[in-house]
Amino acid sequence: MVLGNHSTITEFIFLGLSADPHIQVLLFVLFLAIYLLTIMGNLMIMIVTMTDTHLHTPMYFFLSHLSFLDLCLTSVIVPKMLENLVSHKKSVSVEGCLTQAFFVFSIAGTEVFVLSAMAYDRYTAICYPLLYGQLMSKQLCGGLVWVSWALGFLDALINTLMAWNLDFCEVQVIPHFSCELPSLFSLSCSDISTNFTVLVCSAIIHASGTLLLVFFSYTRIVSTILSISSTSGRSKAFSTCSSHLTAVSFFYGSAFLRYFMPTSGSPLELIFSIQYSVVTPLINPLIYSLKNKEVKAALKRMLQKGLKQLREQRTGRG
Repeated sequence: MVLGNHSTITEFIFLGLSADPHIQVLLFVLFLAIYLLTIMGNLMIMIVTMTDTHLHTPMYFFLSHLSFLDLCLTSVIVPKMLENLVSHKKSVSVEGCLTQAFFVFSIAGTEVFVLSAMAYDRYTAICYPLLYGQLMSKQLCGGLVWVSWALGFLDALINTLMAWNLDFCEVQVIPHFSCELPSLFSLSCSDISTNFTVLVCSAIIHASGTLLLVFFSYTRIVSTILSISSTSGRSKAFSTCSSHLTAVSFFYGSAFLRYFMPTSGSPLELIFSIQYSVVTPLINPLIYSLKNKEVKAALKRMLQKGLKQLREQRTGRG
């Protein structure tokens, strides 16, 4: 792997979210709280979907992987952000920056595919309920997850390897709080036209391929739901899709806008990055725990079981 002229530039400097020390302290407390809540929320979803037999279905299998991806995405970005908020030198090595950019791109790309697989799962469950068990077999669900990881990894690898061979100029400042491929292009002295074209094509293929699957799935879902005669039946069918639609809207909207918009370090660019990499991993567990009756019931059973075991331990000690 050729490293280009990276020897002249060994590190980048983050501008971050604010230069005011007092605001940085407030942001540190805010994002630390968000990060801890994100870890707790996603771990909770992963544990309850794996331990509760009532949730051993394809829908919750995909949900556990979505929570794992959210946990990975926020862990790639937030710890470095927190470190920079409290340190005087807000720097990162070129190699460290490109490594972070690879993991962000890979995990976000995988999450897009998993969300589209979840849309197909809902389509199968509502449009072909009698064949659902056959169509959404364990082999197919496992295969969809592995394909999602493989495509996300391959896409990130291609784009990051191309960025690795760029020559970087004397300008070391990244107008951002993390390393993302679009932010690095403006720092390069090399011709980035090929890199930019490949990145845009990757984003378009991601967007068109996965969004078309989501759109097709929900077009058929809505058509099927509207044909249901009972109001309660329609309401129940819609409720099984509302959590997923909310998660898709938050993630797709912010992630694709971030990668399609020109890099400028504008507040809007930072807001989109924060939304898909920090806020969305926090709200996904809330969406699925507050709006999903089965998850709420499973959480209640898990808490009751935990409290019962705790009481038994205390009684045994007494």
